[in-house]
Amino acid sequence: MHDIRAIRENPAAFDAALARRGDAPVSSQILAVDEERRARILAAETAQAEQNKASKEVGAAKARGDEAEFERLRALVTEKKAEIAEMQAEAKELDTQLADMLSRIANLPADDVPDGADETDNVEINRWGTPRDFAFVPREHFDIPAVQNGMDFETAAKLSGARFVLLSGGVARIHRALAQFMLDTHTTENGLTEVNGPVLVLSEMMQGTGQLPKFGEDSYQTREGWWLIPTSEVSLTNIVNGSTVEESYLPRRYTSHSLCFRSEAGSAGRDTRGMLRQHQFEKVEMVSITHPDKSDEEQKRMLRCAEGVLEKLGIPYRTVVLCTGDMGFGARRTFDIEAWLPGQNTYREISSVSTCGDFQARRMNARFKPADGGKPQFVHTLNGSGLAVGRCLIAVLENGQNEDGTVTLPEVLAPYLAGKLTLALDGTLV
Repeated sequence: MHDIRAIRENPAAFDAALARRGDAPVSSQILAVDEERRARILAAETAQAEQNKASKEVGAAKARGDEAEFERLRALVTEKKAEIAEMQAEAKELDTQLADMLSRIANLPADDVPDGADETDNVEINRWGTPRDFAFVPREHFDIPAVQNGMDFETAAKLSGARFVLLSGGVARIHRALAQFMLDTHTTENGLTEVNGPVLVLSEMMQGTGQLPKFGEDSYQTREGWWLIPTSEVSLTNIVNGSTVEESYLPRRYTSHSLCFRSEAGSAGRDTRGMLRQHQFEKVEMVSITHPDKSDEEQKRMLRCAEGVLEKLGIPYRTVVLCTGDMGFGARRTFDIEAWLPGQNTYREISSVSTCGDFQARRMNARFKPADGGKPQFVHTLNGSGLAVGRCLIAVLENGQNEDGTVTLPEVLAPYLAGKLTLALDGTLV
């Protein structure tokens, strides 16, 4: 959500920032509604003052026996009362219209975000690890012989349709081990607090983090009105929804392993093979609630948390800063981490780490009280994948595949797999 006062003060700068995203200027439409809303509020206040004045004079006219003046004033009070109700109703309707307009406008990019139209304009800022030199042509995850018995797309399609997978045996256990490894790393080494939250949330919570009202088609809603979370960013960030906390409460750093659900409405035909893009998947999410002065520093810290997971697993990756045309709706700045997938011979996104500034906080009305006793301020919110579990599974399987069809797993997973670090051809761990 945007601050209407900032738009009033500098509409040209607001439109220029949106133009960097490729969005059309909207300040004139917004300010027109705002001006009309403020005019109705002023009219209601003026009528209220006139009603109050007439109400005081009614009694005096009655006392001195001026019946004509008494009736005129009484009629004026009734007229003003109706006028006030009408103006207030119109102001409320315009206020709702203004809030809806503001809620559909993307966050403004930070000044240091590179300009660009799409992912081809993203800028690489870091690269770690050297892709393995295979003595054979590496396969994609679903074609690795040891994986095929434990990654069943046909049965999943029978159960649920396209873009689902049934994991079993050793593959399922590796998937579970990866999630546990990520949670343990974030809680014991990175200082995050583990949270197990709901995957069904109210519309107000989806509104708070920016999925609604504009992107409802990207998520699933139940008949009872709950929404299935597209990521536990929704559950974690909204912990402070409607709250005013003490400055000493900040920062709050959360992590959660959860199921996530996305309709993939805008990705028809993309990544239809394998489990790279699914309607149901698991992710270990990171969310931070911070002081505004600390949010840029916090984003870098969160990025290192996510990169560190891949480094422990020995997965080569590169980090890019997204250009203005490729950023998500709620982000001011986003770093994407892309893991090397030898089966595709390319890097693919495995984590996005975004700072939202006060964009989500304004939608949630989430504030903090400064320690010096000043006026409450909006907190800053950040979110990032730490990591997408299914995509991490793909990276581990493809990077660890052997010519004989087996898979050698990262040493760091040994405690979670009873020391068994080979996925055999029959799909078991040995």
